[in-house]
Amino acid sequence: MKRAAALVGMVALASCAPVGESEPGFASADDTAPVRTIGEPVSCLSTTSLRQSKVRDSRTIDFETRSGKVYRNDLGSACPGLQRRDAITYSTSIGRLCRGEIVYVLEQYGSELERGAGCGLGDFQQIEYLDSISDAPEIMDE
Repeated sequence: MKRAAALVGMVALASCAPVGESEPGFASADDTAPVRTIGEPVSCLSTTSLRQSKVRDSRTIDFETRSGKVYRNDLGSACPGLQRRDAITYSTSIGRLCRGEIVYVLEQYGSELERGAGCGLGDFQQIEYLDSISDAPEIMDE
């Protein structure tokens, strides 16, 4: 029964993740897209302000807020089992996701979702994705 309750909780968390098309600028941004940092890093984000997350690689997760701001979290070292486009889950009792807290890779075993490897979070650095179009003047063929 306890296992079933845990599974229901994880499915509920996973169901909060958006499926399909997302707004341009976050989910559609190439994993290698250049970014610009904005301001100083923060140690926590309110969980109620989070809209979605995107795993960029084994050590980088971007979190988008409901207001459209994106915060990049560098885990400091590679997280075992965490790969681009993986789903993650976390649990916090204070309503904030903070540096040092653990996020887990969400893995599917048959029809069940289970927590995989745990990864410690670093600071959250606000970023902005840069357009792939350069601001440099165009050179026109004559």
